[in-house]
Amino acid sequence: MAAINQIGSLIAGKDVTQGGRDTRPVFNPATGETIGMLSLASLEDIDAAAENAQKGFLEWSARSAFERARCLQAVAAQVRADAELMAALLTAEQGKTLNEARGEVAGSADLFEWLAEEGKRIYGRTVPARSAGVQQMVQLEPVGPVAAFSPWNYPLALAARKIAHALAAGCSVVIKPAEEAPSAVLHLARICIRCGVPANAIQVLFGVPSMVSERLIASRHIRKVSFTGSVTVGRHLAALAGQALKKVTFELGGHSAVIVMDDADVDRAAQMSVASKFRNAGQICIAPSRFFVHEAIHDRFVSEFVRHSKNLSVGDGAMAGTDMGPLAHQRRAEVMQMYTEDAVLAGARIAVGAPDRPSRAGYFWEPTVLTDVSDGARLMREEVFGPIAPMVRFDDLDKVIARANDVDFGLASYAFTGSLKTARAIQDRLKVGMVGINTFSVTAPEMPFAGTKDSGLGVAQGIEGLLDHMNVKSVYRAD
Repeated sequence: MAAINQIGSLIAGKDVTQGGRDTRPVFNPATGETIGMLSLASLEDIDAAAENAQKGFLEWSARSAFERARCLQAVAAQVRADAELMAALLTAEQGKTLNEARGEVAGSADLFEWLAEEGKRIYGRTVPARSAGVQQMVQLEPVGPVAAFSPWNYPLALAARKIAHALAAGCSVVIKPAEEAPSAVLHLARICIRCGVPANAIQVLFGVPSMVSERLIASRHIRKVSFTGSVTVGRHLAALAGQALKKVTFELGGHSAVIVMDDADVDRAAQMSVASKFRNAGQICIAPSRFFVHEAIHDRFVSEFVRHSKNLSVGDGAMAGTDMGPLAHQRRAEVMQMYTEDAVLAGARIAVGAPDRPSRAGYFWEPTVLTDVSDGARLMREEVFGPIAPMVRFDDLDKVIARANDVDFGLASYAFTGSLKTARAIQDRLKVGMVGINTFSVTAPEMPFAGTKDSGLGVAQGIEGLLDHMNVKSVYRAD
């Protein structure tokens, strides 16, 4: 058996492991084997990270935007150089395929590269004054140390998003990544330090989530909270941040509708839908999760969707030829079984996929397609976050848009149509933060990533994401 890796927090550039700290195992989801032992931060560690972040903020924010940009450009280059190593770490700890992991690494590098440039373009403005001899200016200044919390489904990309935005804005950051998949984020943090980011400007904490979040958010040094995760946890952290009057950016749940019109390219739409639905085993907040298919092309679309789903190879993400890896946790497979059984009890039919968990090692669930799904099934209202695709017929555009909007989430939605008029109606009337028309690609670094309703607060990408890390100062200067 391979040696167990000893992993811990990174505080002021130093590894913090063992020393009487509590620990938890890190598992390979494809085998269930323990591959690492993670030391959890103590209260003293959390306080030290926040205090160091304040020191790091003073040092990092004092550098020019051009100097910070050179550091972030170097980070992007080094991430690309280390892509194979980082992808292997992601696959071993999170379970996604190596190809998906490589894409996550590449996307993280692209984000650092774009933000390196955009950080030089955070402009204030001069406002004409009402009186002679007076100058009025608006200045944008970094808010201060950021407490950031990122999830396990995209351990590197979502942590990189928070780190890169904070650093590009001139802020320092204390990142608490997912304890389930710690190694790639730690590697990224070390790259940042090697590329010139002060060791105090980036701290990585692993620990009991509630203890870390409550302690960090309450710290007088922390001035902003950035969180990606569930709505339930988001509500709790929002309450803590509100009590402490901290700025927030929250990326929460999603339940993305896909509207497939009768004039869509059915074969292309089905193939793209399968690729997007089962990417990362469906564990994506913007994954398509409710398929509304026009009555005229429903059977053909479902047939093609099922055919492509059956052709997916499910297995260890590290093995060549694997199309879909395992779920990240044992508990996720149990949740998939619950949603499938509930839908079947409500009248759904299983077109492909096993109703019971596969009897093999690891946390696997076969790609599942359900037809004749009732609106009363739980998976039509709740975020499934896994490889289950419900199919629903419709014949009226107005009614299907209303059904698509009739959930508590508002993150992303998609549509396939050959009509510009229909596309315009759909994109204008869907109540979400992101819409993809004939595409599932809605996460470009230069575009805002945001949700409505229970899907979040603030903006996570684009210039809007940078501005979420700034304070606004009005300056009135008289002769």
